[in-house]
Amino acid sequence: MSTTTVFRPPSSPSENPPSPGLPAAPATLTITGPQLPDRDRVLTQEAMDFLTDLHVHFAATRHDLLEARRHRRHRIGDGADPSFLPATAHIRADRTWRVAGPGPGLEDRRVEITGPTDRKMTVNALNSGAKVWLADHEDAMSPTWANVIGGQANLYDAIRGNIDFTSPEGKEYRVGEQTPTIVFRPRGWHLTEQHLRFTDRAGQECAASASLVDAGLYLFHNAQALIDAGRGPYLYLPKMESHLEARLWDEVFRFTENYLGLRIGTIRATVLIETITAAFEMEEILFELRAHCAGLNAGRWDYIFSVIKTFRDRGKRFTLPDRGRVTMTVPFMAAYTDLLVAACHRRGAQAIGGMSAFIPNRRRPEVTERALAQVRADKVREAAQGFDGTWVAHPDLVPVAMGVFDDAFGGPAGTAGARVDQRDRLRGDVAVAAAHLLDIPSAGGGEPGAVTEAGLRANVSVGLRYLESWLRGVGAAAIDDLMEDAATAEISRSQVWQWIHRGVVTAEGSTVTRELVASVLEDVLGSVDRWDGDRFHDAAQVFAEVALGEEFPSFLTVPAYTQFLVERG
Repeated sequence: MSTTTVFRPPSSPSENPPSPGLPAAPATLTITGPQLPDRDRVLTQEAMDFLTDLHVHFAATRHDLLEARRHRRHRIGDGADPSFLPATAHIRADRTWRVAGPGPGLEDRRVEITGPTDRKMTVNALNSGAKVWLADHEDAMSPTWANVIGGQANLYDAIRGNIDFTSPEGKEYRVGEQTPTIVFRPRGWHLTEQHLRFTDRAGQECAASASLVDAGLYLFHNAQALIDAGRGPYLYLPKMESHLEARLWDEVFRFTENYLGLRIGTIRATVLIETITAAFEMEEILFELRAHCAGLNAGRWDYIFSVIKTFRDRGKRFTLPDRGRVTMTVPFMAAYTDLLVAACHRRGAQAIGGMSAFIPNRRRPEVTERALAQVRADKVREAAQGFDGTWVAHPDLVPVAMGVFDDAFGGPAGTAGARVDQRDRLRGDVAVAAAHLLDIPSAGGGEPGAVTEAGLRANVSVGLRYLESWLRGVGAAAIDDLMEDAATAEISRSQVWQWIHRGVVTAEGSTVTRELVASVLEDVLGSVDRWDGDRFHDAAQVFAEVALGEEFPSFLTVPAYTQFLVERG
């Protein structure tokens, strides 16, 4: 049910022309989500006008690019391997161009903490001691209407120094004086915001783009305040699959800067390279965004998911082993991260490492000790590769990662002679060919015993328990002492789907079939702790749909969002 409709004239009479003989109608953006405490101060008339203009200008291109994704996936599924693009070879060969690089407050990124934007997590992130907070509206956020609006309100308050939190038990959380630079991650191009409906001048209606809503609201409300504070409006851009999608973001940024009266290049973006097709277009992505680009990030978990998804029906050559065996040192993952560092530093961009999923457990010292050792080893590897910073998922891991990068940079920030990054390491030793990125067998998925019944059960268990959490509105969940989010859940369900369709035989001799997985799912469901109001029944339904079905949904969050998280006012 529509509760608020904002009318605005189209920005260009040539766009979205009405049918012949009909009068032109204004493009509109309609709120269909229910009233919330922060809704009116986030979705102001002025903000809605801006979001409407963003959709007038960019909704059609977004749609065309998503269609292009589908066509390319079909070509790859039909046997055409992705490769470096011949048409853009001149961009890669030209050694003269550089990206804008980091903006004010983003020069030193040695440790970044990731997390959702609920009020408690916001305060914790601001007090974490990290250099950067990745304020996440993507993989670590369940996109409930309350989270979408509440997250924007919390960021608004945090940027203005007006945020605190008191728990139901009365524990107070206050923000200290030193806070990290905020880099906001909007949702990807593939996602929609179903609580806002866009109607173009021809009367065609569709759900709003989640990317335009998230980024648009963040930039509209906060860009000037961030600039006034000596930092800037910075974004992480997720799940891109081509340089043309980067071009669309660049056009959005230029439009936004003109709209808000900002200098071109004020907005800075860091792009997550987390799809196999984007790995072949790293330099083109940097080129398209060069006026706005700070760097690239190695989004390892989604990258693994992308490899499984993209090659899911290409035979056993592309089948991966148990998730725990797909480490960052297997050759195809090492090739991807080496190439990322080399591409960034050749263009003056920062290369930011990924997130180790191990997290401490304050009630179990042995778990904490293992997590610290695993994370330290992971960060030592990244620093040696030349990364300029890294991610952690828990405040207790900040000192560990900081120590590793302090050593690599010649001392803590501010130490005489210490560097703030490693962009001077050009990695001339890196010579990654297409065959290296496609060397999926190097992970050992075809070896005897590569898939185990324990690995299958772990995938089912993680997928079920993460989805239960996600359906309750919690997008980042500690499960078995690992931090799980939408990306790791995607690995779990896509591996199960692939193993079924490839007829994989486990080390114990069982063929992975729908019946076997359904039996494991039922067993896991019967073993988890239950409570009034839990969502395990719904989670099991979603997992069965996305892992056991004949068709492969591109993202598990898309059908689950529409089915369970959309509210009407």
